[in-house]
Order: sequence, then C-alpha cells, then structure tokens
Amino acid sequence: MPENPEFESFEEFYPFYLSQHSKPATRALHAAGSGLALLNLAKSLTVGPKRQAIASPVIGYGFAWFAHFVIEGNKPATFGHPFYSLRGDFTMLIDMARGRNAELQALADDYLAMQEAKEFAIATAQG
Repeated sequence: MPENPEFESFEEFYPFYLSQHSKPATRALHAAGSGLALLNLAKSLTVGPKRQAIASPVIGYGFAWFAHFVIEGNKPATFGHPFYSLRGDFTMLIDMARGRNAELQALADDYLAMQEAKEFAIATAQG
C-alpha cells in the first residue's frame, strides 16, 4: 500500500482511515485519548487553569500515536492527511458511540483486502 495515498474526498479517505485503525485496541485507545483530551479541554476552560488546555492535543495524540506505533504497527494517517484525519477521528468516535464498531471493522477489513489484491495483481503482472 502506498505510504501516503491521495484522496479526492473525505468519503474516499474514510475507508483508508479505518484500515489504519483495523485493530479494536487501536480504536479503543483513540476513543480514550480523544475523550480525555476533550475532558481536559473542557475542565481547563471552565475551571482552570486555562493554560492546561494546551495539554489536550498531547493527551489525544499520545494515546493515538502509541496505538499506531505499538499496536497497529503503522504511521498515523494524520502525518499525511491532517484535516481528513481529524474529521476521521470524530467520525469514527461517533460511529463507535452509535454501536457501529462491527461495521467499522468490516470496512477496514474490506479496504485492507482490496489493497492486498491490488498489490498481488501488480506483483503478478511484474513477475
């Protein structure tokens, strides 16, 4: 799979994004990190100290990047597609909260299988 594929739209990007979160533990750590980051942000802005709000991205990305490097074994999609990835994070979290985790898994698995088939076809044609 190309390291940094190009996408015409978020709808085209989202299956790729889910494929980069193919393990349930990765999605769970994303949810935990994002939830804690939002709680920290809300607490900092309402109760204080306000400067503590700058820790929110560190909290959110810390959980996510740990999941990518240690559990998933890939580079975070945010490195190549920061805005689509931010939208993907919240779309995935909303889908998870709606109980659609099995559907997310199926979309990720389908995308990965499609990429494997493409790579196999290319390798076969070359050799």
